[in-house]
Amino acid sequence: MALENLLPLELIDKCVGSQIWVIMNGGKEFTGKLLGFDDYVNMVLVDATEIDPVEGNTTLPKILLNGNNICMMVPGGDGQYQVEDE
Repeated sequence: MALENLLPLELIDKCVGSQIWVIMNGGKEFTGKLLGFDDYVNMVLVDATEIDPVEGNTTLPKILLNGNNICMMVPGGDGQYQVEDE
């Protein structure tokens, strides 16, 4: 299947079982292994980490994220920002 013909839910489906970095509307960030999701993009992460630069990271065995509050998802992301030199 060509990448330009890939629908958003198909892309997320390809990420099931893989590491994903999720940035929420309120600024919270989570990384973990995507266990599953539904048509509303509510998703379950296992072996998750809540990333908080001020209070430190929190490890969670499993978490359900509300799809209405998801701002961005980065497949394969680990929550680390990388700045490239120009």
